[in-house]
This record gives sequence, structure tokens and C-alpha cells, in this order.
Amino acid sequence: MEWWAFLLAFFSALAALMVVGVPVAISFIVINLVGVYFLWGGSGGFNQIILSIDSSIASFMLVPIPMFILMGSMMFHTGIAERLINVLDQWLGFIAGRLAVLAVGAGTILAMLTGVAMGSVAMLGSTLTPEMERRGYSKTMSIGPILGSGALAILMPSSTLAIVLASVGGFSIAKVLVGVVIPGILLATMYIGYIVIRATLQPHVAPAYEVPRVPLSRKLKDTALYLVPPVSIIVLVVGLIFGGIATPTEAASIGTFMTFVLAFLYGKLNWAVLKKGIGSATHISVMILLILTGSAGFGQLLSFSGATTAITDWATNLPVHQYVLMAMMMATVMVIGIFLEQISIVLITVPIFMPVVHAMGWDPIWFAIIMMVNLELDTIMPPAGLSLFVMKGIAPKGTTMGDIYRAAIPFVLMNITLMILMIMFPQISLWLPSLMP
Repeated sequence: MEWWAFLLAFFSALAALMVVGVPVAISFIVINLVGVYFLWGGSGGFNQIILSIDSSIASFMLVPIPMFILMGSMMFHTGIAERLINVLDQWLGFIAGRLAVLAVGAGTILAMLTGVAMGSVAMLGSTLTPEMERRGYSKTMSIGPILGSGALAILMPSSTLAIVLASVGGFSIAKVLVGVVIPGILLATMYIGYIVIRATLQPHVAPAYEVPRVPLSRKLKDTALYLVPPVSIIVLVVGLIFGGIATPTEAASIGTFMTFVLAFLYGKLNWAVLKKGIGSATHISVMILLILTGSAGFGQLLSFSGATTAITDWATNLPVHQYVLMAMMMATVMVIGIFLEQISIVLITVPIFMPVVHAMGWDPIWFAIIMMVNLELDTIMPPAGLSLFVMKGIAPKGTTMGDIYRAAIPFVLMNITLMILMIMFPQISLWLPSLMP
């Protein structure tokens, strides 16, 4: 079979299975088994695919996935995240677009603690959107900041997607987790700048209102009790990884343990919370690891069919500047993001892209972090970003998908601007990883 015929057959079968409702993980496994049967000489190839599946998930470096998910789940179910939002609210005062800025600030910190975009969107949307609507905020200003800030979970050090991407692409997990910090902070800063400038120039989109004054003593006390401890956990995790003191697996385990200790000290560690937190984390972790089982087989089938070599030769011989080639690859990810969720996008594109990255002589960490920003963008990209549908489910009555799409567009454009800056100035992505031992 020609390589192009293999790719056409693979993606057609994948699309057909997903259209009829077969889960992504099962779709990949079924197609891999069929591909192995026809390309590797019948049933004898099944032994190899089983070994590939086993090696793809039986890895110490994948342990941070369930650890970070469990840490975030416990933050939500113990109420630690909600108290943190309340403390941030006390400090904002009378800043223009106050509640929208609160959404971004809280979303950024929640992103560091949880690494789950849709969870942050659900929590912030259900708590802040109704209040913003009640205060007269426009749909764009009440929905957009929550979509953007929730998606930041993909660009913070506890990002499970970063670990999946690094695992599939063969990157350093530690460098990817550290490298996303500056792009994540830059994006949050862009969001806040946009909100403040627009709210100042167009006060009707975010009307000012009287805010109860909170004594400084209470602010400091609540900050010390409810903001500093959870933020210290993520600083500890990043510091251990950055300093080379602990592997990402060890750092994630320490962070998860400290989250349980913090929940105990707050008096929130009971059987009901444990059941919800561990149950939710187990469900998500198994789903992600099951999807990962399809990556090794897919990559091997690509190589065996000749698709990897053919695509690499075609891409490297294109008469275009390397930045144009990078833009074409990122545009492909955006288009695929209309139809698939992020982990599936990684499984499909990274095995195809990586030979091109190596052939072009690009830094793999640079490419990985640009890819992370693109995957973050896909969660809020109309018409089918997953966070858009989460927001529709928790938005106030009368909110249409059109309202949500319009609210997302400014934040989509800011994401694209950041990607362009990262392509033009690689040090945005590479400076922090270059300082690691």
C-alpha cells in the first residue's frame, strides 16, 4: 500500500468510528490492530503491538499525569480553589473591569494548581459569570475572560497535556513544564491589558460599582491562610523541577502529598471529599492513559508505511521559509482542533511533525511549547472548542453560542499573536529551560 493510501485509509476509518460514537482511545486501538494485521504479516504482528502498547504507558515519567490530576481534583473538591478566588477579590479594589480581571487572575492561579482547562472554565463560569451579568457587564467581557483564563491551564507547569506531548514526542518533560511558564504569564498579562484598556475606553462594557472595603488586617490574614499555602505548593513543584532537585514525577508526587496535608489542615479532608476527588482523578487519568496506548502503534505504522519519510522529504523540500513551514504546521493543528480534542490532536500530529522538526534542525522544546499554545487556543476556537460548550452549559439563561463565539474571538487573536511572537523570538520559550542544570 502506498503511504498516501495508508494515511487516507487510516484517517477515514478514524473519522468514521468517531462519528458513530466510538471513544477516541478505542478507535485508535481498533485501527492500529487492523493496520498491524495488514502491514505486519497477519496475526504475528499483534505481539509487537502489544509490546508497544505496554511500553507506551508502563513508564515512570507518565506518573505526573495522575498526580497532577489528583492534586487539581482535591483543590476543587476541598474548596481550596474557591477560597483562593475570594482572597484575590479582596485585593483588586476599584480597577477597571474588576470582575473580568479577577477571572484572569484566579484562572491563572487555578491553572497552576489544576492543569485542567475545562474544570477551571466550569468553576469560574459558574461563580463569576452570573455576578458579572448582574453588574451590567457585556457578554464579551463576562464570558471571554473566563474562556481565556480557563484555557491557561494548558500553559502552566501542572499541565497534563504538556506531559502527554513530551511523552509522545520524546521531549524532556521537565523542560516543557518549565518552558510553558513565560508564555503562560505573557498570555495572562495580555488578557489583563486588553480588559483594563477596553474597560477604560468603553466603560459600558464593564460598569464600575461600589466594592465593600476590607480592612488591611483581614486581607493580610486571609492571604496568609488561603492564598500563600496553595501557591507555595506549585512554586515548590516548579522549583524542584527547575533546580534539577527532583524529577517531574517526584515533584508532582510531593505537590500532591502537600495538597492532602493542606486539605487536612483546613479540616476538609473527609471521606466524601476523598471519594469525589480520587474518583474523579482516577476516571480522567485512565482515560488519558488509554488514549496514549494508541500513540506507539500509530507511530510505528507511520514509519512502516513510508509515510514518515515521504512527509519529511516533502516538507523539507518545500520552497518556503522555515517560518512559513512552521505556520503551515500550526494552521493544520488549528483546523484539526475544530474536530478533535487536544490529546487526540497530539497523537495524530506529533508523530508526523517530529521527523520534520528534526530534519529542519529546530529546537524540539521550542516547537513543543509553540504547539502547547496552539493546543490551548483550540480549547476556545470557534466553532467546536471544548471550553465553549462547557461555558454554554453553565452560562446564564439566554446566552447563545453566538454570544460565546463573539466573546472568544479577542482571546483567540491574542493567542495567535503570542504564537507569532514565539516563532519570531524563540527565547520566549527557551530562556527558562536554558537555565536548567
